[in-house]
Amino acid sequence: MNATNTTELMNTLGAQAKQASVQMAQASAATKAHALRSLATLLRASAEDLQIENAKDLERARAAGLAEPMVDRLKLTPKVIETCAEGCEQLAAMNDIIGEITGMRQMPSGIRVGQMRVPIGVFGMIYESRPNVTIEAASLSIKSGNAAILRGGSEAIDSNRALINLVHQALNSAGLPMEGVQLVPTTDRAAVGQLITMPQYVDVIIPRGGKGLIERISAEAKVPVIKHLDGNCHTYVDDPCDIAMAVKVSDNAKTHKYSPCNATESLLVARAVANDFLPQIGALFAGKGVEMRCCPEAKRILTGLTGAMLKDATEADWSEEYLAAVISIKVVDGLDEAIAHINRYSSHHTDAILTRDHMHAQRFLREVDSASVMVNASTRFADGFEYGLGAEIGISTDKFHARGPVGVEGLTSLKYVVLGEGEVRT
Repeated sequence: MNATNTTELMNTLGAQAKQASVQMAQASAATKAHALRSLATLLRASAEDLQIENAKDLERARAAGLAEPMVDRLKLTPKVIETCAEGCEQLAAMNDIIGEITGMRQMPSGIRVGQMRVPIGVFGMIYESRPNVTIEAASLSIKSGNAAILRGGSEAIDSNRALINLVHQALNSAGLPMEGVQLVPTTDRAAVGQLITMPQYVDVIIPRGGKGLIERISAEAKVPVIKHLDGNCHTYVDDPCDIAMAVKVSDNAKTHKYSPCNATESLLVARAVANDFLPQIGALFAGKGVEMRCCPEAKRILTGLTGAMLKDATEADWSEEYLAAVISIKVVDGLDEAIAHINRYSSHHTDAILTRDHMHAQRFLREVDSASVMVNASTRFADGFEYGLGAEIGISTDKFHARGPVGVEGLTSLKYVVLGEGEVRT
């Protein structure tokens, strides 16, 4: 597709989205719930067909030599499809916050002032690999009363086309415009550059993918961006802690799945518990083929462990998002050093403390500067579905507007409403 055709295509999608956003914003709670439940039904009924289309993407990705963690992200397994369907149903059952007025108060002049929650308008979503993001974005678009323009990665084009067809069927069944959720039909990379520079049509851009993609979009976009660059998540094993629990949670946080941005990439261990904890977690990591990049003290404790793949950690390792069977391990003096290390090296995504000390837990929650901060839980829980948001459009490490998993509320704005009975300003 040449540049002129790409520009025409994106302008058409933008104009259609802008027009459709009016009807999406006006949709009743019942209408939106109908669309979401229809989408859940269609997903379950089409599971086999979706996997046939997904297989085309998987075959193409492997033939192109795509790394296995990226291939893993591409998979539309029955479990992934069911989770998407459940997310749609969860959203349908949630209260509709659009049009909700809060904070109404009487002023001395006699007027009453409050704030109403309203849709943002049109959001553009640019994402790589995971085709389930198409359903998450579409379902949140419907629930929040926004229109969406979705641009998935070229590696998932067949899966995404099949999924957007189901979205359109669901919208049509509820009497909503199919242009309310559109998929950019071309894999031409110029479409991305066009999408992020259309403020006349698009109100916010949400990139979801690798650091390079997000840095490029943040630098070149002419509309606001909700983003996170990477997920260097930490688990800190405190003194005192329940060693058995710490081993179980740390193992899950790293090895449950290597490819997501909420997997733990760095393990910090208080010196007082290191000799008890590290051999146990090290044995689990060794058995699962996890390479451990260690500070000198951690390496000394782990040396001699059967099957352990040990390397000396470099300065770069403390900031690294591996997305693979690799973890950095550092022994620290205690809570103060752990918090300082996390605030210096973390990507401010998700960080957890495993402890039996209530005051330590409270300090960690207050002082760690991340979008999600956890006590005695796996970082893998940092997810919109697990947080009860129904689905998420992504995870924001920004501090303005939306932070953490971005659900319906993150796709809305507030406007002031004023109610009067003929008051005039004097």
